[in-house]
Amino acid sequence: MLRCPLRAVRGWLCGCRAAASCASGNASSPANVKTRSSRSTRALHGQSRGHGGHQSRPHRGCGEDSVRIGCASGFWGDTSVSVPQLVHGGNLDFLVFDYLSEITMSLLTAAKAKSPTLGFAPDFVHTAISPFIRDIQQKGIRVVSNAGGVNPHACAAALKEGVQRAGLCLKVGVVTGDDLLPEKDSLKELRVRDMENRRPLPDALHSMNAYLGALPIKRCLDLGADIVVTGRCVDSALVLGPLMHAFGWRQNSYDLLAAGSLAGHLIECGAQSTGGIFTDWHRVPDWHNIGFPIVECSPDGSFVLSKPPRTGGLVSFGTVAEQLVYEIGDPERYLLPNVTCDFSRATITEIAGVDGGAVRVQGARGSAPSGDYKVCATYLDGFRATAVCPVGGPRAAEKGRRTAESILKRTQGIFKKLGLDDFSSVNVQVLGSEDTYGPHARSQEDGRGPREVVVWLAVHHHQKAALEVFAREIAPAGTGMAPGLTGIVGGRPRVSPVLKPFFFLYPKSKLQVHIHMDGELVETLQEDDLFLLETPPPREAEKNSNELQDLPCGPCRYRLEELAYTRSGDKGDSANIGVIARHPLFYPYLKKLLTAGAVEGYFQHLLWRDSDSEAPAVTRFELPGIFGLNFVLRSSLGGGGVASLRSDPQGKAFGQMLLDYQIKGLPDLKSLVD
Repeated sequence: MLRCPLRAVRGWLCGCRAAASCASGNASSPANVKTRSSRSTRALHGQSRGHGGHQSRPHRGCGEDSVRIGCASGFWGDTSVSVPQLVHGGNLDFLVFDYLSEITMSLLTAAKAKSPTLGFAPDFVHTAISPFIRDIQQKGIRVVSNAGGVNPHACAAALKEGVQRAGLCLKVGVVTGDDLLPEKDSLKELRVRDMENRRPLPDALHSMNAYLGALPIKRCLDLGADIVVTGRCVDSALVLGPLMHAFGWRQNSYDLLAAGSLAGHLIECGAQSTGGIFTDWHRVPDWHNIGFPIVECSPDGSFVLSKPPRTGGLVSFGTVAEQLVYEIGDPERYLLPNVTCDFSRATITEIAGVDGGAVRVQGARGSAPSGDYKVCATYLDGFRATAVCPVGGPRAAEKGRRTAESILKRTQGIFKKLGLDDFSSVNVQVLGSEDTYGPHARSQEDGRGPREVVVWLAVHHHQKAALEVFAREIAPAGTGMAPGLTGIVGGRPRVSPVLKPFFFLYPKSKLQVHIHMDGELVETLQEDDLFLLETPPPREAEKNSNELQDLPCGPCRYRLEELAYTRSGDKGDSANIGVIARHPLFYPYLKKLLTAGAVEGYFQHLLWRDSDSEAPAVTRFELPGIFGLNFVLRSSLGGGGVASLRSDPQGKAFGQMLLDYQIKGLPDLKSLVD
């Protein structure tokens, strides 16, 4: 091992500490910094702002000192305890709900095909809003949600029924225009291509929706809507729209729009920013009562993120920094309809003395957006089925793997007799034997392997009838194959369609957005109404830095978990892994040693390489504001979403897997920090 004097290490790191302090804009250790916010400390400590318990209060408008927004849903199916928690303890101006994903849109499209009254998220109407509508009205809270899915008008009609049953009078605004499926023929004439691999638009389209921006939501609020329902829009627009309305932010106030978009990005996934799926999960109390996030935003774009008092969870530098890197690509060019965001130098500072924790976030920058909307289409690509079977006893992994292989071999023999093609693809994993880890799997100490495993057997075929044959051949393994197979989780495997995503760009000039109030069309917005046509600035060339050349070394090695937090997510078939240094002094070592090549090597068993593409398998980006790195792993999810046959189709465990990565040749960093 390389060695160097401890004095040299300390001297070099002192300079690093000073630079890190400047980069954070506050202090040297983000996890331990404590400053008191000068704004709305009463609200952070759970005290009223003077509006009174159940007294109605007026709508927020331009010129407010601060605006409080809570997010009660991060996906369709989130917990129902979030709404009363935020309504009664959040002291809110706005309550937002995020329900949609690419796959959710496909499911809602199928539901609407069965009935014209379906196609939206019914939980929003019946579970989230109706039971609390009187409290929401009395407290003057305005609601914004993308629960409209592919049928926003039906969602609004159901809401109006609930409002009327409660004896109230609330205005419901609706945003439409995102559905491009009626334009599919003209799109083929445009010869649109997939954003990743340039494939042409498929024929069997199931859904096709543009990601709209925040200004239509702002217009609904300007027109007096108490509840705003949208179809597909970018998730962060649910927060940016109310902020544009409340503060009067202009369409070209790009730094402010980026700040509002960051606020939306941080809370759009609900409890993920308040301790959910945190690397240090063992430090997060009371998961059963986890608090949902609230941002209190100022006109200058800075904001404080907290949660309701007397709730579980945790708000800290780490929990919020992890969410900042969740499901992003290049942090300097985070593309949204209203603004191109630069989150790379945003800072997160803990605030002392707040129940459950709070942080101040600032430093986002913005520039003009592009002239296109991002569009997600889904198309039918065959069928899939998955069998999940627990296996117990000695040599469980070996028994499970042989069982899966035997089921496949038997089914393939039946296919031949019936004149059916072979499976399009197959994935066999023996969960519990660390199959997902590939070459990094740990062997059992006694060499005999685990005594409990779960067989994951997933298959794809272009014919539904073939997979129905497969589904019937799972149960016989319980009597004719390995001992210890205890059952089939969920019963006989269900055959389901595979709806693959297809992302492309669509000119903003060709799309109209419609604003409806209480069922009446009141405005139609064109590109000129929604955006100021400006050319995005050219990207600055990357600067070469020599700061890492003289980095002190030493004999120590660390698991990544000792030095950093991680969080991973997905975008289509690509995964991202965000890595945030636990202390600024660790960051230079992460930059030097945790390279794109190192991460590619670690995950090589999960990456698919396209011989026709010159794009790197792994790309690394830097976020010096939070001492972070972001890795994007292309074609790493086996197709992603329902198209993937893997047990982790969204890369949720990638960040956890990387925590075991060994970083070598370091000085004794922990003693220096202590």
